[in-house]
Amino acid sequence: MVRWEPAARERLQSAALELYASHGFDETTVAEIAHHAGLTERTFFRHFGDKREVLFAGQEFQQRFIDELAEARDDTNPLEMIAAAITGASEFFPDERRPHSRLRQTVIAANPELRERELLKMASLATALAAALRGRGVPEPAATLAAESGVLVFRLSFEQWLATERSLLDIERELFRQFGALTAGRAPEPSTG
Repeated sequence: MVRWEPAARERLQSAALELYASHGFDETTVAEIAHHAGLTERTFFRHFGDKREVLFAGQEFQQRFIDELAEARDDTNPLEMIAAAITGASEFFPDERRPHSRLRQTVIAANPELRERELLKMASLATALAAALRGRGVPEPAATLAAESGVLVFRLSFEQWLATERSLLDIERELFRQFGALTAGRAPEPSTG
């Protein structure tokens, strides 16, 4: 008989993050994560392929950006569509999630393999956004330029969000404004935050 384990995925993610932060990613085993969460290794592998996936699992992250892009107005340029997608997806990171995100980034920063995986995640997001733009009729290289630029703005905004107490949305809007000034050949005005 299969026993229902409430919030098993979230419990495993929380346990893993705690152990990675206190013992190190390489030193933490799947068995320790499962035990710390009060679950079995079998339950762990029902939710995650390996211990890295605890930090990177979930298509909901990328899908949120794609969904927001689908809602962007057709009468705007590709970069404005991407800006709408990036700023719209900022709700995925409410301020209450900042402590968790800070801890996650600390774990990732301490491990070269995880840093590489994070970069691959961002590259995958840019590729998906470019494909979505092409699906909306945006030609190359405009689709890729807009998508890559938008992901760069997101990455920089996310880093600032972790380092400050400002909202991610405010930071993203500010950086898109500065990016727009740069691409228009104007010197960006100093940040207001």
